[in-house]
Amino acid sequence: MGKVRFATIGTSFITEWFLAGAAHDERFVYEAVYSRDEERGRAFASRYGVKKVYTSLDELLSDEAIDAVYVASPNALHYEHTMACLAAGKHVLCEKAFASNARQAEEMCSLSREKGLSLMEAMKTTHSGTFKRVMEALPRIGTIRRYFACYCQYSSRYDRFKSGIILNAFRSELSNGSLMDIGVYGVYPMVTLFGVPRMVEASCYKLHTGVDGQGTVRCEYDGFDAVILHSKVADGSLPSEIQGEKGRIIIDRINTIDTARIVWRDGSVEDISVPHPADDMCSELTAFIDMIERGDVEHDINTHSRTIEVMRIMDTAREQCGVRYPSDVK
Repeated sequence: MGKVRFATIGTSFITEWFLAGAAHDERFVYEAVYSRDEERGRAFASRYGVKKVYTSLDELLSDEAIDAVYVASPNALHYEHTMACLAAGKHVLCEKAFASNARQAEEMCSLSREKGLSLMEAMKTTHSGTFKRVMEALPRIGTIRRYFACYCQYSSRYDRFKSGIILNAFRSELSNGSLMDIGVYGVYPMVTLFGVPRMVEASCYKLHTGVDGQGTVRCEYDGFDAVILHSKVADGSLPSEIQGEKGRIIIDRINTIDTARIVWRDGSVEDISVPHPADDMCSELTAFIDMIERGDVEHDINTHSRTIEVMRIMDTAREQCGVRYPSDVK
C-alpha cells in the first residue's frame, strides 16, 4: 500500500472536515499547508503536526515531496489553483463548486487529461454507500415521476451580512451564493442519477451584493420533473425524495445522505441505508487515492463530463437569476 503526500490549500472548517475524513485512510500523508496568511497557516499546521507551511504557491508547487493537492480555497480561486497544480504535475482533489463556470471546468479537465493527472470534484455524497444503494434501488420503484431535493440552511454569516459586514460567503467576486455553495448538493446527485435535463428554469432571492440568498431550480426530464430548493437565509427540514410509480425513496439529508428508505405503495418501509463514519469525507478521499493508484485521470462516478454538466446547469440557473461573477467574463 503506497503513500500519497498531500498539501492543502485553504484553512477553513471544510479543510478540517476533510482532514478528519483523511485520517481514515492510511495512505494519506499530510505534507504541507498553504495559506496566504503565514500566521494562520502556521497555526493550522501546528494543530495537525505539519512542518511545512507555504505562503507562496510557486514554492509549494516546486516541492517534489508533494504528490497531490486538496484545493479548498474560495470558489473563485479553484480554477487558478487547480490549473497551477496540474501544470506543476500535482494530482488535484478540488472542492465543490468545482469552478466559477463551465468554461473554467472544461479547461481544468482538459489540462488534467493532457497531463495524465488525476482530477476529481470533491462531491462527497456520490461516494457514500447509501447513495450507491439509492442508485441500485431506482429500477425497483418503477417509472420515475419526480426528484425533489432540499438543502436550506441559515448561514452562520448571514446575521453579520444583515448588519453590514460582508464576509466571503456572500461576495460575488468570490463566486459564492446559495446555489454554488449548497444548491450544488441537489444538482450533482440529480445529474448522476438521471443525466442532463432537457430544460432548466430557475428563480432566486438576490442579495444586494449580487449573489443569490436562496432559490429554486426546476428541471424537466422525459416523464418527470426535478425540483431543487436551496437557501442560505432560512432553515429547512424537508427530506429529499425520488418518487416512482411503485414507491418512493426518501433521503434524510441530500448534503450528507446518512439514511435512505423506500416507502412502498402499500405503506411498507425498507431501509437501504449503509452505515458510514461520522467523518463522511473519508469516502471521497479514498476514491481519489484509488484513482491515483490506478493511474486514472477521472473517476467513474464524479466524472469530468458530469462535473461540467453540473456547472452548465448552474450557469444557466445563474443567468436566469441575473447572478453574474467577474470570472464569467473571459
